[in-house]
Amino acid sequence: MEFIVCKFGGTSVATKETLQQIAHILDLKPNRRCVVVSAPGKAKGVSVKVTDLLIKATQKALANQDASAEISGVKDRFRGIYEPLGLKKDVVEAVLEDFDARISAPRDHAGKFRDLVVAGGEDVNARLFAEFLKHTGKKATYVSPKDAGMIVTPTFGDAQPIDEIALKLAGLKKICSQQIVVFPGFFGVTREGDVATFSRGGSDLTGSILAEALDAVEYENWTDVDGIFSANPNTVENPLQIPALTYKEMRELSYIGFNVLHEEAVRPIMRKKIPIRLRNTFNLDNPGTLILSERLPSQRDVTGIASGGGYCSFTLQKFLMNREKGFVRRLLSILEDLNLSYEHCPSGVDNISIILDQNQLKPEDVNNIIRLIDVTLKPDDIKAEFGIALVAVVGEGLLHKIGVLSQSAAALSNAGVNIKMCNQGSSEISMIFGIDASDETKAVNALYQEFFK
Repeated sequence: MEFIVCKFGGTSVATKETLQQIAHILDLKPNRRCVVVSAPGKAKGVSVKVTDLLIKATQKALANQDASAEISGVKDRFRGIYEPLGLKKDVVEAVLEDFDARISAPRDHAGKFRDLVVAGGEDVNARLFAEFLKHTGKKATYVSPKDAGMIVTPTFGDAQPIDEIALKLAGLKKICSQQIVVFPGFFGVTREGDVATFSRGGSDLTGSILAEALDAVEYENWTDVDGIFSANPNTVENPLQIPALTYKEMRELSYIGFNVLHEEAVRPIMRKKIPIRLRNTFNLDNPGTLILSERLPSQRDVTGIASGGGYCSFTLQKFLMNREKGFVRRLLSILEDLNLSYEHCPSGVDNISIILDQNQLKPEDVNNIIRLIDVTLKPDDIKAEFGIALVAVVGEGLLHKIGVLSQSAAALSNAGVNIKMCNQGSSEISMIFGIDASDETKAVNALYQEFFK
């Protein structure tokens, strides 16, 4: 059997009605045999996600404060979802006791304790959802990451799958051939047996890892939007939905602003060229957006316009900089020593700029960057600028299309947007413009009108 792996996000598992919808979705295709669930998210009348409640509980517990209100709130949320579905109260309560064990665990290692408690939202939800599926007459079973072999690195809060993880998880194929596997997202276990979570939104990565291990024919990622759009619907009115795009295009779009899929989730399935289909749990008539290794040539050379604010730049001027060996290496070493990453590094003969995500900066970092650059590189001038937005024009059609840069620059100019920086990656499937953050909406709309109207 060719399996489909299905991941359902927080809004898709937030109420009894959404869980009934998932059961219906599984009925539509019998080869949907591996289901990854997140913790319940926001819903009508519910403004707090289960994961956020658990994070607050860990913070209180680590500060030696009473976290019983948060744990009770989490339990009540699960009771409100599963008891109306017909699960026996003693079955639900037996599973919910797991939260008491987690919050009472040793706290000598804050990261281990946090991950153990926070992962409970996904783990408990997977166990209860498997019980619900069995209650509806389906053959289903909960499988824990520990038993399955979801081994990850001991980087708590930002764990990574080990290299041989697909081989360790391959035993799930036999179970999936016999029944539906319900698997909790967002976490794995270290070789020492400790629970370690991926970064936030990591249930996408769980689904991707399982799709690779199962040699899935498709990885369906179910959420509350129809798919990926050619621009942010909050910025552009009624943008076109993208029917299909490539892994590379997805990575370029997700780099700035497109947060539909966890950025690390593409890597495992790229290795086996498994398609990802983004679907809307609440709109089954829409086929969603397909992400592939290759797509048919379309009439549009540009796939999408992405943008994001909150960047800053440091621009150095130094005469004969181009003749000074190791100049760029020493500049980037300053950032490395300060534990900072950079986004872009455009340069001229006697000048160079480094673009940073300013959200990573601590209050003292700006002063330290300027001071160290001044001492180490002795520039003629250095200038810091904040409030920069990056706007990207993305599409594999850019490889063969002449004049896209000219079109983009003209569109921005006609809209009265000044270009501070322009960078085209070596892959040649994206162009990134640095502009004033106040012009971000205007710039995105101008580029959308140029390429999509």
